Amino acid sequence: MNKVPFHIHLDLVGGIAGDMFLSAITDARPELVEGLMSTFRGLELPSEVSYSFEERSDGIFRGRGFLTHENKTPGKHTHFPELCKRIQGSNIADSVIFRAVAIFTILAEAESEVHGVPLERVNFHEVGAWDSVLDIVGAAFLIEQLECTWSWGPVPLGGGFINTAHGSLPIPAPATSILLKGFEFSDDGLHGERVTPTGAAILRHLTDLSGMVGGKLGSIGVGFGTSKLEGRSNILRASVFSLERLDSETDTVGVLEFEVDDQSPEDLAYSLDLLRGNSGVLDVVQWPSFGKKNRVGAHIQVLCLPERLNDVQNLCLLETSTIGLRWRREERSVLGRRTVTVEEGGADVRVKIIDRPDGSLSTKAEHEDIRLVKGRYEARKVAKTSAEKKARK
Repeated sequence: MNKVPFHIHLDLVGGIAGDMFLSAITDARPELVEGLMSTFRGLELPSEVSYSFEERSDGIFRGRGFLTHENKTPGKHTHFPELCKRIQGSNIADSVIFRAVAIFTILAEAESEVHGVPLERVNFHEVGAWDSVLDIVGAAFLIEQLECTWSWGPVPLGGGFINTAHGSLPIPAPATSILLKGFEFSDDGLHGERVTPTGAAILRHLTDLSGMVGGKLGSIGVGFGTSKLEGRSNILRASVFSLERLDSETDTVGVLEFEVDDQSPEDLAYSLDLLRGNSGVLDVVQWPSFGKKNRVGAHIQVLCLPERLNDVQNLCLLETSTIGLRWRREERSVLGRRTVTVEEGGADVRVKIIDRPDGSLSTKAEHEDIRLVKGRYEARKVAKTSAEKKARK
């Protein structure tokens, strides 16, 4: 059975960290927890490392948090290649290993840029600890299982300083700032580290899986961070949207639009017929418009095959009096359709058959075929009935 396509939007209300991501996603999709825990067991963690989810509430939101317990050794660090070997040697799915290493590589590249050292010499301090390994491997598992598109709201800026193995660093931390280049930020006036390097690496990784928000809102998950924020819930909210379409096909079309206000109606009609006759054009429609100085004109919209956009643009500019147009590519949903031919009134009549989502059929006789048949109104009904019978055989 094919999976229903869906989309997840992340609201960075309090920010994002690896543990917040795990908590928000599993709160929205609790059926993934069992597989996530199985993946964690495959890491064969040291006995002193433990982890667990817990239900949380701050009096405003209810959600969950993810806790990792370990005895961290001050000054201990892990080389990036060593960390990769640790994950690659674990007993977890190859696809999860590949994605986890990809996220760590994103983070290592940022650290490499900050410190000016080759990738193989990057040392992880806080990020090399087991809690970060669990966060990133867990994120890799969830992303791999979900197979969806992602989007996110503005990133909270935060402020102040944070103590690290490299000393006191401004917020956002240097590696975090590099990872979030190109992201939209907002400043809500609250200080503190709002986005951790791990959270930033996960967001950067999701940019390759980004998509537009849409569909039917299903489940909502809330993941809590560990720190307290003044006057604001420290949460990451995940909203899951179903993109299921019933009995329809999705494809991409080219869309061209322009205005004409200096071409006679007869001449414009002839030009649009020439456009419709082009093999790359799917449809041409027009409607009245009012331009500058209240001149009455026509707004033209042309749908075409996306690979023929350039040809159709040139045709529009050649065959009409417009001096400019807009174009774009758009997705569309279309119902299945086919054409059958029936004999009526001594003529072959083409009838378009459309499969509707509820299983019924919609039919329409081609006007060009039916217009010369005597008693064409009745002939149209008979032709449609004959076509439906033929289509159901």
